[in-house]
Amino acid sequence: MPKENQYNENGFIPLHGGYKKLLSYKKSEIVYDGTVYFCNRFFSKYDRTVSQMVQAARSGKQNIVEASMASGTSKETEIKLTNVARASLEELLIDYRDFLRTNNYIEWETTHPYVARLKELNKDPNGNYETFRKGIENENPEICANIMIGLIKVTTYLLDRQLKRLEEDFIKKGGLRERMARARLNERRKEGE
Repeated sequence: MPKENQYNENGFIPLHGGYKKLLSYKKSEIVYDGTVYFCNRFFSKYDRTVSQMVQAARSGKQNIVEASMASGTSKETEIKLTNVARASLEELLIDYRDFLRTNNYIEWETTHPYVARLKELNKDPNGNYETFRKGIENENPEICANIMIGLIKVTTYLLDRQLKRLEEDFIKKGGLRERMARARLNERRKEGE
């Protein structure tokens, strides 16, 4: 079983794989679980929309994991996969908006009172599905879809920030090739002493 944090203490491969600590991962897990619930409740199991929405939610979550695990040896792969996660969740967001529009429901404005409550719940870094269950599983489909939209927006915001940070880190620290070259040069210096 792979460790959550992978690294070589004496080498050039940095600590990586701590995705379970990422707030973007925690939120994406809620989005995935909520999407599975939503699709099972509001669509026929044979509706193609179910597989599309569940796959988009899964892709959002799983690409965060894959990016985190690849980050030790490829910053490029980490950035690309984090962006794939972001893109998958954007696709899912559109599906929820389509659900609202095609069923004559309204997407909440930022001034809606439930939006304020959702923002408050999202401030809890330890929030999980249970934190949002009342909204996700509400008997009113408009509330359910809007809660999922709010969760997706928070997750994509976090991924946007994560991508910006990855970009900054790469510019400052470089990638694997630079670390490999530095490690080799340091080893040569030691051998020369």
